[in-house]
Amino acid sequence: MTKIGIIICARYITCGGGKCLRAMREHVGGFAKYPYDEQLELVGFSNCGGCPGGNIEYVPEEMIKNGADVIHFATGMVVGYPPCPYIKQFKDFIELYYKIPVVIGTHPIPLKYYNTHHLLSSWKTMKMEEICRPLMTEDKKIMESYN
Repeated sequence: MTKIGIIICARYITCGGGKCLRAMREHVGGFAKYPYDEQLELVGFSNCGGCPGGNIEYVPEEMIKNGADVIHFATGMVVGYPPCPYIKQFKDFIELYYKIPVVIGTHPIPLKYYNTHHLLSSWKTMKMEEICRPLMTEDKKIMESYN
């Protein structure tokens, strides 16, 4: 069993997490890295605290106290517009300070967002396709089902 914490962008503070939880159940998107028969348990769900990420210093500690083995940054940090400008720094900080792996992505990128975002200069400048490479390999039919 892998215990997971999820951090979302504060712009989506009212998000109910439905796509993230569905992807966790289906082992797709950022959760495709886990064997399909492995049980995944959510032990924490919070937001970054808003730019420039005030909760990034504190939320991982609570998730770890709840047993988190890994922290996922929600896909909204990648496909929100603009994409999170701090995503690399957040990942580096958490992995260095808390010694816990960080995965960028939860649910598959909805195809309707991908079709626009991968053409944007901000995606190219920030190298988002490199940052979220595992999400780029998702089957287009699965991506479409997350529209």
